[in-house]
Amino acid sequence: MSAPGKVAEDSVAKQPPVIDIRGVSTRFGKAVIHRDISLQVGPGEMLGLVGGSGSGKTTLLREIVGLLAPSAGEVRLFGQSVLAADPEVRRAVRQRFGMLFQQGALFSALSVYDNIAFPLRELRLLDEDLIHDIVQVKLAMAELTAAHGKLMPAELSGGMVKRVALARALALEPELLVLDEPTAGLDPDRSAGFVKLICTLQKELGFTVVMVTHDMDTLLGLATRVAALADQRIVADGTMAEVLAVDHPFVRNCFASRHAPAVVDKALR
Repeated sequence: MSAPGKVAEDSVAKQPPVIDIRGVSTRFGKAVIHRDISLQVGPGEMLGLVGGSGSGKTTLLREIVGLLAPSAGEVRLFGQSVLAADPEVRRAVRQRFGMLFQQGALFSALSVYDNIAFPLRELRLLDEDLIHDIVQVKLAMAELTAAHGKLMPAELSGGMVKRVALARALALEPELLVLDEPTAGLDPDRSAGFVKLICTLQKELGFTVVMVTHDMDTLLGLATRVAALADQRIVADGTMAEVLAVDHPFVRNCFASRHAPAVVDKALR
C-alpha cells in the first residue's frame, strides 16, 4: 500500500504542464523568428520571458494564447491544443486563462464595470445579479471601488487602466494569467505597487503566470523562473541565478544594461 504522501506526489506528477510548447518554429516570409522552441511551464510557476527587440517574445506569447499559429510545432494549454479543430475545446481552453495586454486594451466605449463584465456576459450563463456581484469582487481584488466602475477608460490614469485590465483578466477565475509588459508606462512607484498586487493575488489564488517584460525590477519582483530568447531559440531557462550563469552574449548584455547590476546583485543574495 502506497503512503498518502507518495500518492499525492504521483497525482501532481501526472498533471500535464499548464503550458506545453513543442518544437515551435515561426516564419514570416523568409524571416525566421523561432526555430524549434520547446518549453513547459508547470502549475503555479511564474515565468518571465525576456529577449531583445525582434527576438519574438511577444510573438511567442501570442502563440501561447492561440492568437497566432506557429509555422511548425504545437502549443498546448492544460493538455489541449490552443488551435484545436473542435471549437468547444478551444472555447473551454480560452476560459481557463486571462490576458493583460500591454496597453490594457479596454473597450473605450464601455465603462469600467462593463469592461470587467464583458467576459462574464460572453458566457451567456450568468444572470445580471450574479455578474454584478462578481464584478464588485474583481474590482476589490484590483484594489478598486464600486465608484471606479462608473468611470470610462478615458477618465483613468495609466495605473488605473492596468488595474481594470487585471480585474477583467481575472473575471473568469483563470488558472493562467498571461502578461504582456505589465508595468510598461508606469512610474516606479506605480510599477512596484502593481507588481506587489499581482504577487499577492497569485499567492491567494495560485494561478500560473507567464509574462513578457523588459523591466528588471518587474522581472525580479514577479518571476520565479526566467527564459531568455535569442538567436531564434531559448538560450537560458531557470532561476535568475541559473540564467546568470549561462555564458551567452544576450544574457551578459541584458543583465549588464541600465540598472540591472543592482537587480542582479539582489537576485544572488
